[in-house]
Amino acid sequence: MEIRKTTEDDVPTIMRIYETARRFMAEHGNPNQWGPTNWPPERLIRSDIASGESYVCRAGGRIVGTFCFRMGADAEPAYRAIEQGSWRDPSPYGVVHRLASDGSVRGVGRACIEWAFAQCGHLRIDTHPDNTVMQDLLAKTGFTRCGVIHVVEDDNPRFAYERVAVPKAPPCATGQGV
Repeated sequence: MEIRKTTEDDVPTIMRIYETARRFMAEHGNPNQWGPTNWPPERLIRSDIASGESYVCRAGGRIVGTFCFRMGADAEPAYRAIEQGSWRDPSPYGVVHRLASDGSVRGVGRACIEWAFAQCGHLRIDTHPDNTVMQDLLAKTGFTRCGVIHVVEDDNPRFAYERVAVPKAPPCATGQGV
């Protein structure tokens, strides 16, 4: 699989992927994470593209997945406050958001996470408590559940996960795209 930055031309395909992901989530016991708000909105995806933080995963010459990835000392402001636990490593980190696939190819989620981890060796990710599919993927890819965070999109808490390279992760670049 190939990971590359998203272009404006990719937006219709990405929005279809998110539609498929919302349907899949609802069918697998997670109707509340993205469904009620039709998350993520197209304007956010376009903002991610403009900031160089949106990526697509391609297989067989077509887009099969998408995600947002950013790095830095404060890559996700919602992670400043963590409850019922603590982060394992205070160093700069990468964060993956809005990971979704079209369901046509196995391993898209793993490929995207492994690509992001290879960028800096220290990742943080959050997911809805009902998203057991994502929780299973995070467990299989070496993440540790660290606590609970809250996001601005809704009132539902999110489980917070972290994966740190051993030995200590190299610092992620601050404010730099990949």
